[in-house]
Parts: sequence; C-alpha cells; structure tokens
Amino acid sequence: MEGFYRTYPMFSLCGLNCALCQLHLGGYCPGCGGGPGNQACAIARCSRQHGGIEYCFECDEFPCDRYKDAGEYDSFISTRNHMRDLEQARRFGMDAYRAELDEKVKILHQLLDGCNDGRRKTLFCQAVNLLELNDLKTVMDSLGTELTTLDEEPSLKERAAVAARLIQEMAGKRGVDLKLRKKPGKSESK
Repeated sequence: MEGFYRTYPMFSLCGLNCALCQLHLGGYCPGCGGGPGNQACAIARCSRQHGGIEYCFECDEFPCDRYKDAGEYDSFISTRNHMRDLEQARRFGMDAYRAELDEKVKILHQLLDGCNDGRRKTLFCQAVNLLELNDLKTVMDSLGTELTTLDEEPSLKERAAVAARLIQEMAGKRGVDLKLRKKPGKSESK
C-alpha cells in the first residue's frame, strides 16, 4: 500500500508475526508497512482512518467486526495465534513482545541454516510461529543434545529429520497442528 510505513514491520497491525513468514523470509514481502512491496490491506486503510495506529489493540473499537472470524483459515502464515499475540503485546508492552519475537526469529534462522534440507521451511516457520518460546528452546536444546551424541557428523538430511521429529513431538504434546488451514475451494465446499 503506497505511503504506508510502520516503525516495526515484523509484527503486523492485525497480529501476524511477519518476521516468521515464508514470504518475508524469501524476500517477497517487506512485512506490514515495511515499504515497497506492501500489499493493499483493508486493515492498513482502517489504521489510517483511526489516526495511524500501529497495532489494532490500540484502537478503541478493538476487537471489531474484522476479528469476528479471525483465525479460522490461514493464508501464507498461520492466523491462529494473532489475537493471542495482540493481547500479549498489549498486556506486556511492545518491547517485551518484540524481545520474544526476536528470540523466535533467531531460533527460526538456526533451524533454517542448520536443518533445512529444502523440504522443512514451512514446518519450521509454522512451529516457530505457533509453539511457545519455552517449548522452542526445549526443542533446540534436545536437538543439540541428540546431534552431539551421534558417532559421526550428521548429514543435513539427518539433522532435518531429527529437528522435524522433535518439533512434531512437541507440537503433539501441546495439541498444536502445524499445518496451514486452507480455505476450502469451491469444489471442496459443496
């Protein structure tokens, strides 16, 4: 959206963690209000109409009708936690929320740099977006322990398999589905 900029584009107006999104990581999107490449967004237009608020939780009308069916379906990033994340940011403050998001970004980059065999990017992005930070730290500690106990240096494929297994196990313990929930197509909804 032309002329729409924000001071911290890695956490969107509506509560999506842009910093953990595949489109952002791939260089296809600058994040919410991050400059050239911004997509047209009804929520950004709404922000302008409400004095240029940085986050929807700053609005007197939050949560408005835009959030009525929030989180039912995902797009390129999961929307399941965006209301929870907005509430956390409001309750604890943006500095604390940003610090946690920055830690999640570091974990995501560790997974992508050390364990992505070309088939795990979506899984890693979903896991870091949907699992709690403490659970992610536990996964990373377990990953380090398991990889150092192997007799020889594990291949990328082996590291990817161990990371994926540990992530899936943690998600299972927490009851978190790591698949994107796509909106049914016209032929599927009949």
